[in-house]
Amino acid sequence: MKTKSTIFLLLLAALGAAVLLGALPALAWQSADCQGCHSESEMVGAELTINPEVFATTLHAEMGCPSCHMASDTHPDGEPVEVIGCADCHSDAAEQYAAGIHADFAACSDCHDPHSARGAAAVSGYAMNQMCAGCHAPGSMAESHARWLPQAGVHLEAVPCISCHTGSEEVVITWYVTDREKPYGDFTPASYETLAAAAKGSGVPRIIDADGNGRISIAELGTFNTAREYRDLHLVGMMTPEKVSHDFAILDNRWDCTYCHASGPDALQTSFVAFPEADGTLRRFEVEKGAVLDALNGTPDFYMMGATRNPVMNWLGGAILAGGLVMPLGHGFFRLLTMKNRKH
Repeated sequence: MKTKSTIFLLLLAALGAAVLLGALPALAWQSADCQGCHSESEMVGAELTINPEVFATTLHAEMGCPSCHMASDTHPDGEPVEVIGCADCHSDAAEQYAAGIHADFAACSDCHDPHSARGAAAVSGYAMNQMCAGCHAPGSMAESHARWLPQAGVHLEAVPCISCHTGSEEVVITWYVTDREKPYGDFTPASYETLAAAAKGSGVPRIIDADGNGRISIAELGTFNTAREYRDLHLVGMMTPEKVSHDFAILDNRWDCTYCHASGPDALQTSFVAFPEADGTLRRFEVEKGAVLDALNGTPDFYMMGATRNPVMNWLGGAILAGGLVMPLGHGFFRLLTMKNRKH
C-alpha cells in the first residue's frame, strides 16, 4: 500500500510540475518582454509598433501588456495573441456608446489608441477634437453649424465636440498656452520644447506660476499677459468636461444659448492652466477663482458674451451710456428753460 501511495504521489507531483513548467513561460511574459520587440518597427512592422515612453504615461501601463494580450509561450514563433475587448473592462462606457449614434460606424480603437489613451484631464480639448476630425472634417462641421450657430468657427474652437454632443458633465475652463500671434482662429497648443525654451530652464509652469506654489493667481496671469518676453504666447481657453461620457447624441439643451452664456455660470468660476510635460502628458494648475470673469487682469484673450463680467468694464460702459445721454438731455433741459424767451 505504501509503495502504491508513494508511486501515486510521485506521479501526481510529476504531473503538477509538468503543468507548472508548461505554464511558466506564459506567466513569465512581462511588458518589458513585449516592448523588447514591439518598440522596433523593423521587427514587428509599423502597425504593431508601440512607443514605450508614451505607453508608460497611460493607465493601461499600470496593468501591463499581459492584462489585455494573452500571449502564449510560443508567441515569438508566430502563434496568435488573444486580445481582450475594451468592453471587458470598460463596460459602462461600452453600454453608453452602444446606445449612441456612432455605434454602427466606429469601434473603440477608431478613436482611442489603447497604447496612448489617457484620462480627460491629461488630454487637451484640442486633442479631443482631433479625434472627431478623423471622420468629421472641421471645414464641413463649421459650415453645418453656421446654419444656426452664430460665430460657428469660434464656438468649434472654444468647445470640444464632446462638451455638446455627449452627456459629459462638470464643464470647466482649461487654458492652453499657444505660440500664435493672434488669439483667435485655428490654433495648436504650444509644444513642451517651445515653452521650455521660453522658460529658460526654470520649468515650463514658471512662465505663469512665478512663485512656484502650484497655483496661479489673477495677478500672475496679469504679469504673464503683459510680459514682453512672452508677447508671442497667448492663453486660449476651452470648455472641457471633467467627467467624460460616451453617449454620443444631439442633445436638446445644447441648442439653448444659456447652457453656456448664462450670467456668471458656476463653470466659469473654476479654471485650470494645462502645461505640456516632456512625456507628452498635461499637468494642470488650478487658477484663482474669478479669473475667467476678469477680462482685463485675468484672461484678456477669452471673452464669453453674457458671462464675462468686470467691474471696470461695467463702470466704463455706464460712463459711455451716461455720456451719450448728456447732449440730448442737456439740450432738452436748456430748451425748456428758454422756452418763454423763444416765444418772443
